[in-house]
Amino acid sequence: MTRYLIFVVTSLSFLLVSISGTTITVAFPQITQVFHTSLIVAGWVLTMAQITATAFMPMAGKAGEVFGAKRIYLLAISTFVFGSLICAVSPDIEILIFARFIQTMGLAAILPVATTLVSDAFPEARPQAIGLFASIMPIGYIIGPNIGGWLVASFGWRSIFWLNIPLGLLVLLTSFILLKSKKGEGGHLDWLGSGYFTASVACFLVALSIFGDLSGGYKWVLPVLLLFASAVLMIAFVRRERVTANPVIELRFLTAKPFLSANIFNSLYGTAALGLMSFIPLLATSVYGMGTLASGLILTPRSIGMLIATITASVNLPRWGYRWPMFAGTLMLATSLVLFGLEPRGLNLSWLHVSDTVILGVILFLAGLSVGMISPAANNACIDLIPERVGMITGLRGMFRQTSSAVSIAVTTVVLQNFAAIGRGFTVMFYALAAVMLLAIPYVFAMPKAPNDRMAGEKFTPESPKPAF
Repeated sequence: MTRYLIFVVTSLSFLLVSISGTTITVAFPQITQVFHTSLIVAGWVLTMAQITATAFMPMAGKAGEVFGAKRIYLLAISTFVFGSLICAVSPDIEILIFARFIQTMGLAAILPVATTLVSDAFPEARPQAIGLFASIMPIGYIIGPNIGGWLVASFGWRSIFWLNIPLGLLVLLTSFILLKSKKGEGGHLDWLGSGYFTASVACFLVALSIFGDLSGGYKWVLPVLLLFASAVLMIAFVRRERVTANPVIELRFLTAKPFLSANIFNSLYGTAALGLMSFIPLLATSVYGMGTLASGLILTPRSIGMLIATITASVNLPRWGYRWPMFAGTLMLATSLVLFGLEPRGLNLSWLHVSDTVILGVILFLAGLSVGMISPAANNACIDLIPERVGMITGLRGMFRQTSSAVSIAVTTVVLQNFAAIGRGFTVMFYALAAVMLLAIPYVFAMPKAPNDRMAGEKFTPESPKPAF
């Protein structure tokens, strides 16, 4: 009975993550208008969350191993609540961006630590448990845009952050009561290495933003310097991780063939499926002329598709394996992106009227089915190789997705800002990301086929030497 309570408690936190992530996308157009700022500056409300998640996901996975999962889990939820409070009272866009950094520190830590708790509770049915755990996310995706659209339309953008506070406190209280403490393995965290990595990603994304707002002269010097600094910091990060006793990221998880393939796939998947999708409410309002409430409701079909496909794929993972759901989902996602790029409009026939909303809803439903097919398999694909390091692997997976998602958001804001017709900018991005998703297909077949597949006998253990591939 205890492990089912653990599943319920951690699912509440996952629900909180998904609700928070979708309400901000609905509020984004109003935030841009209220603060009278450019799309590139306002885009940092989204991009800052991606940068923070990139840095803190692998660190949270490691921290859970070192200090104990419950302790880090409670700290993560507390940080999220505090960050939401600062967001709600932010007087300007700069404070809001900083507050999003604090808020996302908590959100980023929840995913790998909660996954560790579920994995430990269901060792004999780990793939199905983690897959079903992921099905909680689409439920939040259904609730978030709808309640977020209503709140923003009725009470303004600040209301979505006020909503997080009672929900976060509820999760914090239930987690404190129901979760059992488990002593960590001890050690310390590599703060310096994490700092190198975070600074490298931040420099890269700031450079992209500045490139998108250049007006001539010598303004190009700063972004070039930032790109150079990003490269230097990334080299310093790799060198640090090679020599430190407790790396945030063990480099063998980057170079060994199955992990390398998974990391590349997750990067491409994050670029195509996560980054641009944050702008769907903006697409709905700016290109299709929908109101704030409608722009939130339009995300519901995607969430329903995700929920249906995630549950179906999770239950059938032992029979289907990992590769075929990922392959089918990848093709479906590329197709949905191409359909978006066509900028379809409603049909008016003598006997039939199909509105823009319905057409967009159908495409979003297809996109949701694709993500729901991919996620359970991609989430589990390499965990079986080292099940005792589930927190580390989950954090690493999230890091690659969030990094590529952050780049996707930054590039999208630059493209949209520099097109006179924003719809044309969206078209370019949709087609480009459809091509990116197709590039991910070969890497699907370089990952484990099914649960307990050891990749032709390859074994990974915490003490094993770095594999040579």
